[in-house]
Amino acid sequence: MSVLSRPYFHDEAKAFEHVEGILWPQGPVCHHCGSMEKHYALKGMRTKASKKNPNGIERHGVYKCADCRLQFTVRMGTIFEESKLPLHKWLQALHAMCASKKGVSAHQLHRALEITYKTAWFLCHRIRETMRSGDFSPMGGNGKTVEVDETYIGRLKDTPVKSGGGAHKNTVVTLVERGGRARSFHVDTARIGTVMPIVRANIAKESALMTDEAGIYRRVGQEFASHDFVTHSKDEYVRGTVHTNTVEGYYSIFKRGMKGIYQHCAEHHLHRYLAEFDFRYSNRIALGVDDGTRAFIALKGAKGKRLMYRVTA
Repeated sequence: MSVLSRPYFHDEAKAFEHVEGILWPQGPVCHHCGSMEKHYALKGMRTKASKKNPNGIERHGVYKCADCRLQFTVRMGTIFEESKLPLHKWLQALHAMCASKKGVSAHQLHRALEITYKTAWFLCHRIRETMRSGDFSPMGGNGKTVEVDETYIGRLKDTPVKSGGGAHKNTVVTLVERGGRARSFHVDTARIGTVMPIVRANIAKESALMTDEAGIYRRVGQEFASHDFVTHSKDEYVRGTVHTNTVEGYYSIFKRGMKGIYQHCAEHHLHRYLAEFDFRYSNRIALGVDDGTRAFIALKGAKGKRLMYRVTA
C-alpha cells in the first residue's frame, strides 16, 4: 500500500487523530493550563458561517478543559496554530519535504495541494522550523572522525558578480560526523574568528578532526585527539583515511537542492534551508531512518514551535 493512501493524508478527522497520537502520547493536554485531567471532546463544532461556507466548516479535535474550562486543540502551541490550511494537507506537505532528498519547492506544493503560492511558501518555512534541531551536544567522540569544510552559496543582494572566490556569496560552514549527523552554520566570513568558536563548541575534544589545508583550522586542530588534512591545491583528495569526501558529499546534495529545486534563497532565510538539509542528512536511510520515520520525527518537532509570517517575510 502506498504511503500517501493512508487515511490521515485525506481525512481531516484521521489527521487530527494521527497528530494527537504523536504530540499527546499520554492523552490531551490543555494548552492554557497544562492540565492532563479528563477533558471533554466537543462534537459538531463549526466555524462561523460565511458567504463561501454558509454552514461554516466543521472543526475537528476541539476539547474543553475540565479545569480551566477553556477550549483547545492539538494545533495550539505548534507550527499548525492559527493556520486555516486543513491538517491533512499539512501532513501531505510535511511528508513530501521529508521524503524528497533535495527538497520540494513551494511552487510544487502550491500546485499539488491546490493552495496559493504564498501559503505554500510560508508552510515550507514552518515545516523547516520543525526540522530545526535543538540538540547542541558535541559531535564525534573517542574513536570518531568529524570532517569540517566551508562552501559558498548564492549571491548577496545588490552585489556585483565577481570572478573566483566567495567574497560576493553567502558562507556556510558544515561539520559532518562520519557515519552520523551533520550540523551547518551560516557565517559572515570563513575566518579564524568565526570558524574556531563553532568547531570548539560543536566537536568533542576526543574526536579526530579532518579538514582541507585551510589555515583557519590549524590552531584549533591542536585541541583535538588528532588533526589531519588533505592539500587540495596539490590535487590531493584522499590519503588513506584522510579526506573530506563526506562533508563534500553533503554539499553536493545541498547545492543540487538549492540550485535545482529552490533556485533562489534570501540571505536571511539561509539558516532555515540549512536546518532542512541537516535534518534529512542526519535522519537518512543509511542510519536506518526511512521516509515515514523521518516524517514522524519532524512531526514531533512541531510541538512548542511557532513561526509568524512577519518573521519570515
